[in-house]
Order: sequence, then structure tokens, then C-alpha cells
Amino acid sequence: MIDFNNISNLYFLGIGGIGMSALARYAVHEGKTVAGYDLTETPLTRKLESEGITIHYTEDINQLPGHFLRDNTLVVLTPAVPASHSELRYFAENGYTIMKRSELLGVLTRGKDCIAVAGTHGKTSVSAMVTLLLSQSGIPVSAFLGGIARNFNSNLVVPDKPGSMLVVEADEFDRSFLQLYPAMAVITSADADHLDIYDGHGALIEAFNCFAGQVENNGVLLLKKGVQGISLQAGRRCYSYSINEEADFFARHIGIESGNYRFDFVAPGMVITNVCMQYPGRVNIENMVAAMALAVLAGADPVLVKEAVKHYKGVERRFDIRFKTDEVVYIDDYAHHPNELKAAIESVKELYPGKKVLGVFQPHLYTRTRDFADGFAQNLDKLDEIILLDIYPAREEPIPGITSELIMNKMNNHNKTLCPLDNALNEIEKREFDVLITMGAGNIDRLASPLCEFLTSRFLK
Repeated sequence: MIDFNNISNLYFLGIGGIGMSALARYAVHEGKTVAGYDLTETPLTRKLESEGITIHYTEDINQLPGHFLRDNTLVVLTPAVPASHSELRYFAENGYTIMKRSELLGVLTRGKDCIAVAGTHGKTSVSAMVTLLLSQSGIPVSAFLGGIARNFNSNLVVPDKPGSMLVVEADEFDRSFLQLYPAMAVITSADADHLDIYDGHGALIEAFNCFAGQVENNGVLLLKKGVQGISLQAGRRCYSYSINEEADFFARHIGIESGNYRFDFVAPGMVITNVCMQYPGRVNIENMVAAMALAVLAGADPVLVKEAVKHYKGVERRFDIRFKTDEVVYIDDYAHHPNELKAAIESVKELYPGKKVLGVFQPHLYTRTRDFADGFAQNLDKLDEIILLDIYPAREEPIPGITSELIMNKMNNHNKTLCPLDNALNEIEKREFDVLITMGAGNIDRLASPLCEFLTSRFLK
């Protein structure tokens, strides 16, 4: 295993990814010299450049700063970079140390009181929540997050005072979370996903069980009640949590008051009454129950935890209210799995009953569209009107016969339109709606700024 302290330079292939950029920022914080490559310039890569990181956007080894080709350099790789990438081939052929993102994260968590948040849904929200609860309870905590947490305006959190507690997302993709050996872990869900990586749902469950088995002896394992197939681990303190039924940790007396959620948090031997959560989305009550449980189990003062909950501001693209007036609301969400669509759409319907909801959805990956077309169609049918975009391929090559039309043809909702991303804004501008929600994990987020400009011109002038 490498000694991170002895590394001078880090070069990130795919630095614009949300997980990669957090590691890059941490390396800068630790005094390393950092550079990177990415395929596309984005607001995030521009922000990294403003923070002193050198980035280029074409496959050209000659664009690296010269000392990266001479001195002590670690190359960090995202799984999205293909083996044929010319720079990756150069590093491999010239004997550089190359690590996957997950391997570097594993190195950085060694010797820390690691809190790992796993699950096919909810990782980023729960990670951001528990980081906030701990930090506002006076516990120094670092965090690598899978999104930009609005409370910290970053995907990297570093405390003012030294501390050994570290919150990380435990990503099941490519079995990345098996690089982690946490002191505390939560599994929020284990739905079938990433079937391009796993040979069936059973293989995914097996990986989650391996992860659970890597929790330290006498450590904490928190499981969402109802998640099937995850074994309780001998030698660990195992707990359950839920929003809608009794568990070791759960919410009761849930209500909405002045637009905010109110609930009681029930824990072993303790009840925190009248918790106020100002961030919307019923699924976020469930996420907050998990985060509160982790915070309390980590030793945070329950009184301070309760106070911290009402200050949670959310994560970009997680039920992210981008525009709101008395007439219209626009929400942007990362939902890209049928169960995530279900949670987002049901939350919208609960918060805005009787309102006309227009949804825009961009499917992510050909394999995911193939595997879950029925589930996507079933949940999109709950919208009043739907604009369905072309599939965002990410790392995949096209699969014959797998297009967004596969979902479209399975939908019973007749108020549906299929269009490319470039034409989506024009399609939205033609429609009347009370609530607009954009959903997907690809590049649909490019619509957010022009949509806000359009809504501002229509409703605020």
C-alpha cells in the first residue's frame, strides 16, 4: 500500500467527476501538486481550476506540467476512463503507480474513525446530513461527498480542528466499497442496479454482505428495515431504522407545519420530540432518521443534533428547488433508478397536491434502460405530463433496440413527448404547469440555468 504522505504529485484522469474532484481537493488541502484531465469543461472543472488545479481537455500527455512526467507522481483513475485512453496507456507503459479512485479513498480512510454510507439510493443525502449533524454538534469531521452539499458549498469537508472522524460514500459500483473497513456503516437500500457490473441482483446482495462484514469488530452496522438479504454481522452492534414502521430508530407523528416537516425521532432509550426539518421531500425524513441515528451512535449530543437538523440545506440535484414563486416551482433531481423516480414524484405530489406536474426525464445508461424500462414507465405515468429525453450513454456503447422509445411505448400516460436534450427547453416553454421536475444522472443538469432564466422572465417580470 502506498504512503500518501510520500506522494508529491497527483494526476487525476477524469478529474471532473464528483468523487474524483473531492479527492483532488483533498490532495490540494494536504499540500500536494494536483493536475488532471477530463473530457469536457464544466462549472465544476472551472471551479477546480480557480482553486489552483491545472486541467486540460484533450488526450495529450504533453499538456501535463513537466514535473509530473519526472517526479513522484500518483495517477488516480475513474472507472469511466477506457483502457484505450492514450494518457492512461502512457502511464501504464512507463511504470507509474496507478490507482482507482476507490483504492485511494481506501488508503485515506485507514487509521480514521470512518463512517461509510452505502446503498443504491440515498448515499449522498445521508452523507451530507450526518456530516452536518456531527460538525454542528462540535465533533470535528471530514467528509468526501458525492455531491455539492449546500451547507458546505463543496463535496469536500475539512474541519477547522483536527479530528479522526471521516464520512465517506461507500459506492457499490464496480465493488468500490470493498476498499473500506469502516467503524460505522449504514446500508440504505440494496435494490437491483448496476447489472452491467453484477451478474444479477444476488451478486449485488453478496457484495453488500461483504461490505457489511468489513465493519470493524464492535463497530456499528445500521440497516434500513425491510432491506432484504443483508445479514446481521456477528461481533458488530447492529441496528435498524425506518420512517414508516417501528425499528431501533424511527420517525413518528410526521406532519407538515408552515411548509416544514415535523416529527419525533425515536431511538433506543430516548425520544427527541418535535424535530423540524425545513428541507422538502418525504424520502429525506427517512434519510435524516439514518443520519440522526449515526450521529447519536457516534456520540453527538441529542440536543445539538435536533438543532442541527433544521439547518440542513440539501445537496445540489437532490430534490433541489431551483426556482419558486407562488405560481410555479422548479425542482432538479438526480433520480435515475425507478425507485428514485418513485420517491421524487411522490414527494412532489405530497408537497403540491392538486398541482399540474410536468416531468422531464433523461434515462442513464443503455443497460439500466434495458433492465428497468417497465419500472421507469410505471413511475413516469404518475406525472401529469412527461418529456422523455434520449438516453445518456455515459461509459456505454449503444445496445441495438434499446432507446428511450422502449420506455415511451410502455407508458400509459398519453401526455408524453420524446425529444433530444437540445430541444427540451423549447418543449418546456410550450407547456403550462405548476410544478416542473427534471430528473436524471446524465447531462440533464445543463438545463437548470436556462430553465431558471426562462422562468424568471415569465414569472418575475
